Amino acid sequence: MAAPQFVPTSPVDRPRSYESPDHVPEAWKADRPAEVTGRQPTGPQLGYQGPDQGYGLLLAERFRDRLQLQPGEVADDAIQGCLGVALRRASIFGRAPTIHDFTVAFTVWGFLDPSPPAELVTLRRPLFEGVRHVVHYAEARAIAGGVPEETLRRAHGDVVSAYPASWRDLLGA
Repeated sequence: MAAPQFVPTSPVDRPRSYESPDHVPEAWKADRPAEVTGRQPTGPQLGYQGPDQGYGLLLAERFRDRLQLQPGEVADDAIQGCLGVALRRASIFGRAPTIHDFTVAFTVWGFLDPSPPAELVTLRRPLFEGVRHVVHYAEARAIAGGVPEETLRRAHGDVVSAYPASWRDLLGA
């Protein structure tokens, strides 16, 4: 590596160049037990994999004060149910979750609307009831898988402008 001119050097030192190390390790292989080789597995209750999904928990909490809950609804249920939708949207694009993923998730289910359509509230109430509890993992996965991929691929602004007039189309209902 070249040294700046202000660094003193001895005129008798020989310039150094790159030399290979004495030992070059072999290439790494995925040979450990349970190592994922090939593609990430998919199937029931395996969720949707993506990078840095834990950050989604922080983002979801930022919506807690903005949630418009109807009588009998719990904020933790809305957050847990929409968390899967937002993480699925992020994983479709192969990236970490962003605030826009959660805007889409909470919008399609009407949790950001102070007066959501009564039919939507009737639809979401039994789906979201109790999903905050770990034992309702399958129900949370069903909520995440229930939103059509076409909706999740749309720009968040398009989803916000399409709701509430087209909430049935957004949910594939």
